Amino acid sequence: MDTLNTKGNKRMIDAHYCKHMARYNRWQNQSIYGACEKLTDETRKRNMGAFFKSIHNTLNHLLVGDRLWLSRFDGEPSGITSLDDVLYTDFDELKKQRAFTDDRMDRFAITLTQERIASQLTFRRLSGNKDEVTMPLEICLMQYFNHGTHHRGQVTTLLMQCGVDPGVTDLPFLPKDFVSPVLAQ
Repeated sequence: MDTLNTKGNKRMIDAHYCKHMARYNRWQNQSIYGACEKLTDETRKRNMGAFFKSIHNTLNHLLVGDRLWLSRFDGEPSGITSLDDVLYTDFDELKKQRAFTDDRMDRFAITLTQERIASQLTFRRLSGNKDEVTMPLEICLMQYFNHGTHHRGQVTTLLMQCGVDPGVTDLPFLPKDFVSPVLAQ
């Protein structure tokens, strides 16, 4: 039986989708950080004309966005006050915190049920008019995963400009044996 939303339409995503996308995000984050390790810190932090200027700043923004959304999902305070917050200037600490945040998303994904996915999420925006917004959680979850893909795509372009091949990034090529320590899949 299909799960329907409040308007009688089929749900766009389910718990399996969220777990799969969390696994994909972890795989891609590990791949991107591995590629970034081939660069010097100076190169990672060099202004390359990207929206967030550098590879490091783009990775930082992605972590800011992920932590902000996760705080909305699980209720743990993020401490983030602006989308421009700089969380970590040290690359090794940024990488460590990336893994911690991926663990957190995996733990959240495990808890998702169809009822939860079908619920509404109310939160206050950090940008624009800073209004309180209520929207379907499934849209917020899709935004979480899409945001990561979008900014990792920017990083792959910057890596290629530095002569580093980021490797395969396509979702269908997520290795079947890639295991999340939290999801155990």
